[in-house]
Amino acid sequence: MTSTMKWIEVNSYDEMSAVAANIFTEQLKAKPASILGLATGGSPVGMYKELVKRQQAGDITFKNVKTFNLDEYVGLDQSSPASYWTFMHENLFNHVDMKEENIQLPNGKVDDLAAECVAYDDRIAEAGGIDLQLLGIGVNGHIGFNEPGTSFTSLTNIVELTESTRTENAIYFDDPADVPTQAITMGIQSIMNAKAIVLIAFGEKKLEAIEKLKSGVVTEDFPASQLLNHPNVTIIYGGTK
Repeated sequence: MTSTMKWIEVNSYDEMSAVAANIFTEQLKAKPASILGLATGGSPVGMYKELVKRQQAGDITFKNVKTFNLDEYVGLDQSSPASYWTFMHENLFNHVDMKEENIQLPNGKVDDLAAECVAYDDRIAEAGGIDLQLLGIGVNGHIGFNEPGTSFTSLTNIVELTESTRTENAIYFDDPADVPTQAITMGIQSIMNAKAIVLIAFGEKKLEAIEKLKSGVVTEDFPASQLLNHPNVTIIYGGTK
């Protein structure tokens, strides 16, 4: 592998969360007005808890930070308990000194979704681009909602959610039938435009994807493999087979 990818193996989910929080803490101390790319799901919850603790202890501040989330469901109100807007507020934004006007998620409720996709990439560019992007990884190698086969040149776009992804996300909904069939997600090129990337993965289910990433083969059949072409990526991973 010619990639400059940095690999950090950890022994526990809590250690992964702390190591990731350290990188974000360093970023905020070096540049208090950082532009952060954020992710949802089970992987980052511990890291967000750690950042909340550090902000409340006065170690860091989010006062001048701007955030852009990777994705949002199409058709869900922000106020829906299952929306990523709600997830981010419950896990991070409500507990830190973040300004509401500095929080950005793609809007899956607009009439013109195609225009919203273009506008979202434009908003990121206008803010100066993402300084540090957080990612998880799907068991099939997806990053954001970019499923296998997604073009590496893709920008923010609307995706049809696969049946396996909808099944996986059904735990967040009262009725599995309520899981949206589409999402709006930063594209792979949108993600690659970030100056630095941190990918976190812990647990048996994720290890296969991590091993595949370690193999160094870059293919659109495994979206995360494009990260091997990025100059500044840190992978924090662990778990037992």
